[in-house]
Amino acid sequence: EKNTREEMTTIDRAKRMAAGLALAVAASAMTAGGAAAQDYPTRPITLIVPWAAGGQTDITLRTLAEAASKQLGQPIVVENKPGGGGTVGGATMAATAKPDGYTIAQIPIGVFRLPIMQGATYDPVKDFTYIANIAGYVFATYCSIESKLTTWKEVIDFAKANPGKLTYASPGHGTSNNIGMELIAAHSGVKFTEVPFKSTNEVNVAVAGNHTMCGATGLDAKPLADAGKLKFVNVWTGKPNPKLPGVPTLKELGYPFVFDSPWGFAGPKGMDPKVVVKLQDAFKKAIEEPGLLETLAKYDMVANYKSTEDYRKFVTEVIESERKVVDSLGLGKKAN
Repeated sequence: EKNTREEMTTIDRAKRMAAGLALAVAASAMTAGGAAAQDYPTRPITLIVPWAAGGQTDITLRTLAEAASKQLGQPIVVENKPGGGGTVGGATMAATAKPDGYTIAQIPIGVFRLPIMQGATYDPVKDFTYIANIAGYVFATYCSIESKLTTWKEVIDFAKANPGKLTYASPGHGTSNNIGMELIAAHSGVKFTEVPFKSTNEVNVAVAGNHTMCGATGLDAKPLADAGKLKFVNVWTGKPNPKLPGVPTLKELGYPFVFDSPWGFAGPKGMDPKVVVKLQDAFKKAIEEPGLLETLAKYDMVANYKSTEDYRKFVTEVIESERKVVDSLGLGKKAN
């Protein structure tokens, strides 16, 4: 009996020691995590740009990364991962990156739309830590000079007379450019045929070479228009664009649409809120720099900053809005 009591005492002592050790380890981990967040960043940060190098988004994000680097005290290194209409970058980050704040990605609206259209390897609500919304695009439609289509009316007339034969290039299936063109076609009672590419540069080259009749990207196509290779036939902003004198907006053409496709930044799920705040503040200060605003204006983007909290709410609203649009076009994923 005495031995039994001694054994129980020894077991109890061991359990208390184990419990104490576990608490110490947990406390140490919390302290280390807090210290890591406080010291962040201590090394370069990778920004995944889900578009090809050299395009308007890539150039803008490199400028923004440089400005934010000054605020953070560490370089932000751009890594291009084009494909999937701008969704490959975010999907790759969600699947492989640690939530330590050293890998983040640009998040275009296509990231929210893809799971609705065809399913995805990620959940846009659960698998990202949203940091801040930054800006939005200016989109437009233009045609190859060789197509002989010089006005939007001529585009629609051709599409009505030749169902499905009006081809347009987009920077990816499921992008805002693709969805916008399909909404415009549906409203006009015609059918277009999309030819998706991986970048806006590829789209511009395809249209200039008359491989497709029209293209839908942004004003990065303007140099080719100035060179006589393309002609803009509409712009998707709410007001006329001064860089496109005489080019009508969709509203001026009788459509109830304005497309500006806001974009922001996110990291993998599970990031430390203190790290998120540091990134949010760095990008907010960066976007306020006159040089950065000039870059946005040069590439026809408009600053549209939203804090982490506002960005999260915005994402939820966008997902529901996109679900309605995709369903209305019959582009939603089919149930098995």
